[in-house]
Amino acid sequence: MPEMKQIVEALLFACEEPLAPSKIREVMGSGTPTEVRGIVEALNAEYDAQGRPYQVQEIAGGFQVATRPEYGEWIAKLDTARESNRLTAAALETLAIIAYRQPILRAEVEAIRGVQSGPILRALMDRDLVRMTGRSDKPGAPMLYGTTDRFLETFGLKSIKDLPRAEELK
Repeated sequence: MPEMKQIVEALLFACEEPLAPSKIREVMGSGTPTEVRGIVEALNAEYDAQGRPYQVQEIAGGFQVATRPEYGEWIAKLDTARESNRLTAAALETLAIIAYRQPILRAEVEAIRGVQSGPILRALMDRDLVRMTGRSDKPGAPMLYGTTDRFLETFGLKSIKDLPRAEELK
């Protein structure tokens, strides 16, 4: 029978999205969150010691194998398929407003941008980067919008708290 570390490593390599510690424990049938985190740390120590070009990162509440940033130049040359998935400047602007101000009304997004944002919001929802998070208590109960776990995955964030602060961007 393989060791727990080998099982966790196999699960991480097989999964395309971040794998929650609870799912790892469920599949393995044993282990605690602390043990799972310890296994991930041991894997990263091995990868570091062996000079591997990848590491296990904690993203969106789960763990995922990712290429180290220093290999980004070569990955970018290879990754022409993602070109079609790029976001427009307007979509990025809208997404940033939602990420920093969530939950937010469409009218508030439009007031900040100064233009209609309905089509862009729909496109971001189609890409699973934005979702409706509920309704406002304002008259008419308009929808509130926020980001998704896919947003965290796409931008490599552990949580929304990891967004850079405004003063860091200046």
